[in-house]
Amino acid sequence: MKDWGDTLKRLEKFKKYSAKTLAIHGGQSADPITGSVMAPIYQTSTYAQSDFAKPLGEFEYSRCQNPSRRILEDALALIEGGNFGLATSSGMGAISLVMSFLSAGDEIICGDDVYGGTYRYLSQVLSRYKIKAHFVDFSKIEEDENFLDQFDFNKVKMIWLETPTNPLLKIFDIEKITQYAKKKKCLVSVDNTFATPIFQNPLALGADFVVHSLTKYVGGHSDTVAGAVIVKDEDLAEKLYFEQKNVGPICPPFDSWLLTRSLKTLAVRMRAHEENAQKVAEYLEKSPHVEKVVYPGLENHPQHALAKKQMHGFGGMLSFYIKGDLEKTKAFVKNLKLVLLAESLGGVESLIEHPATMTHASIPKELREENGISDNLLRLSVGIESLDDILQDFEDALKPL
Repeated sequence: MKDWGDTLKRLEKFKKYSAKTLAIHGGQSADPITGSVMAPIYQTSTYAQSDFAKPLGEFEYSRCQNPSRRILEDALALIEGGNFGLATSSGMGAISLVMSFLSAGDEIICGDDVYGGTYRYLSQVLSRYKIKAHFVDFSKIEEDENFLDQFDFNKVKMIWLETPTNPLLKIFDIEKITQYAKKKKCLVSVDNTFATPIFQNPLALGADFVVHSLTKYVGGHSDTVAGAVIVKDEDLAEKLYFEQKNVGPICPPFDSWLLTRSLKTLAVRMRAHEENAQKVAEYLEKSPHVEKVVYPGLENHPQHALAKKQMHGFGGMLSFYIKGDLEKTKAFVKNLKLVLLAESLGGVESLIEHPATMTHASIPKELREENGISDNLLRLSVGIESLDDILQDFEDALKPL
């Protein structure tokens, strides 16, 4: 077993600070040898030992632990309000760590509007191991607190939430769902990628796991791929660590260093993303070429009140429906000059993508359309460029339609 006591001691002195401050200072201190404000990159695979099985310090092999990765993990744990963080090689690596808590015969309940990679993992990978996934609209729990009673919680071992969801930005009541789950002795994991720890803290609302694709807003510069799992409970941390050590989905030292650097501007970037996204959503709402805009910051969003209660900001993601068919949607995207057509999100640049043929193509067409992922739906990650330039690009692209 790993000795988690040292982790708790390291983090304790930082816990009095706010998330904005922790993003800059959390889990970090000047290098004791050189005084370097930013820690060096420990680009090493192994560490010298003084005798058989006696490392010089706490590190012995970088698949198990690395100083660069540990600094990132400590910072993530602190900013999410957790005690233990594990940084992985990708967001899917983080998802796979959490899913390792499931065994053959277990079942999982997942949101019906979920990242295509998550859907694919549940429906095509875990199904091979006799793990069954149910996809539901968790917003129904608002109308009926017993909505989930239809499932057998002798078999259901985990609830998986995205909120806001990808790509339709539904908001689910984390606190209400976790309270229900605790009565059933069921674990709850929340993918917090869209909101980030700046705008939402699922652990404080009762979640057992928080998962991130660090590739997105935490990285923020579209230059690295990584993920993370953060927990409060030591037993959960130990099981995650055991799985990570043995299977190996670890965040490399250089990527860890890049992400620690990016964390320092996360709070200011998220406010800039949100400010632009709100204005872009309001602009698109007024366009005669747009059928509908989905953004939690708009008062007509079905869960706007819940978003205000549960979140500290509405984020930088929005989706909208072009008034027309697939060809008209393609024509609009081709007209864009500043906003780039690309998968992923959360970078400083504005990115647009077509869920039906890109991020959510792995979901069967009938199910996509049933859930509202139609051919005229576009997902927009609003960047932090000049708002005037973003709006002008949209105006120029919409005008010819």
